[in-house]
Amino acid sequence: MGRVDVLLGLQWGDEGKGKIVDVLTPRYDMVARFQGGPNAGHTLEFAGEKYVLRSVPSGIFQGDKINIIGNGVVLDPVLFREEVESLFNSGHPLKDRLVISRKAHLILPTHRLLDAAGEKALGAQKVGTTGKGIGPTYTDKVSRHGVRVGDIEGDFEANYKRAKERHLGMLRGMGVEVPDLTQAEADFFAAVEYLRQFRFVDSEFVINNTLKSGKNILAEGAQGSMLDIDFGSYPFVTSSNTICAGSCVGLGVSPRAIGDVYGIFKAYCTRVGAGPFPTELFDEDGRQMAERGYEFGAVTGRPRRCGWIDLVALRYTIMLNGVTKLIMMKSDVLDTFATIKACRAYRINGVETRDFPYSIEQEIEPIYDEIPGWQCDLTAFDREEQLPKAFLDYVAYLERELEVPIAILSVGPDRKQTIVRG
Repeated sequence: MGRVDVLLGLQWGDEGKGKIVDVLTPRYDMVARFQGGPNAGHTLEFAGEKYVLRSVPSGIFQGDKINIIGNGVVLDPVLFREEVESLFNSGHPLKDRLVISRKAHLILPTHRLLDAAGEKALGAQKVGTTGKGIGPTYTDKVSRHGVRVGDIEGDFEANYKRAKERHLGMLRGMGVEVPDLTQAEADFFAAVEYLRQFRFVDSEFVINNTLKSGKNILAEGAQGSMLDIDFGSYPFVTSSNTICAGSCVGLGVSPRAIGDVYGIFKAYCTRVGAGPFPTELFDEDGRQMAERGYEFGAVTGRPRRCGWIDLVALRYTIMLNGVTKLIMMKSDVLDTFATIKACRAYRINGVETRDFPYSIEQEIEPIYDEIPGWQCDLTAFDREEQLPKAFLDYVAYLERELEVPIAILSVGPDRKQTIVRG
């Protein structure tokens, strides 16, 4: 019997999951995305080229692997077509490598209108969505009004019209003037027609039959654990379960099938959009992290907020996910710092705690440990024995605090700048 190993982010997203999926893929027979939509951008760099994947699994560059867009994903046909055509034009054909779950839900043009209207109605309390219709699509799914990929094989236009009319009624009720949808619908239906060239599957059977044959699968999450709809910094979260349990419902596999859980985190911390961020920096250190880490959203281009690593939040997400192996990304961004800080606890109302609280919108004082920096260029190294002692001391400190081994260290953006330990 094969196993499903899960790879996911432990912070507020943007941890560098795409690169690590690409690095790990040679060990697996299949790669599957289990939640999220085109609001997530997984960046991969190799052979002098840079790619940003939004809906396509990051194992797509390994030619002999099957990649699955799972039932837990929401798919925008227009953006999917743009992404696939861009990959095809750069020499990466996908037709034989990619299959799509019939149970994945489709993002309709009116979902984007609902997203924008919802954010506008919230005013100063807006969540800071990417505006791509993700939330309204998941809302339709939960309220049993969704349109799924499998509907393309039936009377799709009737299903689409039913959903559209419902959305238009909602928009009118919100006082929104609906724009002319002629061009948006033309693009949408052309993209749906484009989708038909891909194989639609009952992915839960494909995945479980693959496991029965003794093959292993890598499940790829989007966003980060601190954006989980249940356990993240609610309401400033995404609309799906980003934690390990989400892979079971997002792919249709039993919890017994889960093997290793790879938890990815940055050597510091970032957040994009609105929401609380206890270790956020507003000084030169924060600006330096943003500049050295090129902290801008791969999909939105929005600047990311930066801060020191938050071990309270990391311990929490490690617990929720049952992480067995940690992967630290962007270590090189801290190369120039004389002192590295790590938030080991919070002080709330004068009381110190190592537990993540119900809400982090309250007044929180981060309690920091200070660790000497290494102040050398990590990007020049490709073996663990070359790494400076001060950096390895930081790694050892994190392992003591988090109680999980750090199995992989990333010291640069390229696929080759990855050090597997042990």
